Amino acid sequence: MKTASSSNSLSLGLKGSNMRREWSLKRVSVPLVDFRKTSKMVHSSNCHLSGRGLSSGDAEQHLVKEKKSIYVTKLLKKHQQRYTGEKPYGIDQCGKSFAMSGNLVNHIRIHLGQKLYCCVQCGKRFAQLGKLVIHLRIHTGEKPYGCDQCGKGFTQSGHLGAHMKMHTGERPYGCNQCGKRFSQSGHLLIHMRIHTGAKPYGCDQCGKRFRESGVLVSHMRIHTGEKPYGCDQCGKTFRESGILVSHMRMHTG
Repeated sequence: MKTASSSNSLSLGLKGSNMRREWSLKRVSVPLVDFRKTSKMVHSSNCHLSGRGLSSGDAEQHLVKEKKSIYVTKLLKKHQQRYTGEKPYGIDQCGKSFAMSGNLVNHIRIHLGQKLYCCVQCGKRFAQLGKLVIHLRIHTGEKPYGCDQCGKGFTQSGHLGAHMKMHTGERPYGCNQCGKRFSQSGHLLIHMRIHTGAKPYGCDQCGKRFRESGVLVSHMRIHTGEKPYGCDQCGKTFRESGILVSHMRMHTG
């Protein structure tokens, strides 16, 4: 049985004392065959999940119920964490925390450089399947999440939620160091690295480090020569979208 302790993730500073237990529960195996072998014998045994004493005739049925109970308990825990905001699984490398251990494992792939999912349109690779699904909307032009205030569309529900705060002026996330407030928790997390000095994203070409993954991506284009943003007026290309926007002002005046 694979546990969190046998993965590379521990070297990244996992937090949460229940990590081993949670990981194991996802892969709990009910040894029904052991009880089938002794089903003709009348004796008592203890359930390895609940510790309850059982006769051989009741053992198999009880274990099936016990496994279902564990599954329901985990679903309830997931549901509760959605409303309590509890995120017990954290990573020291970037400070990000998650409600479920599985989400942390997916996130760890980013730090380990494991990108298992590939876009068939452009070849770009992703550590998480959900990120690939969102990326594909760039190629299809799909923007399923629309703002009912201004009509702007978004590829992700989270982007719509952040956009809506521009209309409401809501900034629920505050820095406990300087008091600056943000509309998104991710923006606060990046801001906190100014105070801590953390730069978790490093260039494997020159060693330069950055606070934001997006800045690292832009920096890497210096080494690769990639210029994905093109001007539709004169054809000139740029490494960053912001530089293209500035360039376009030359054409528009």
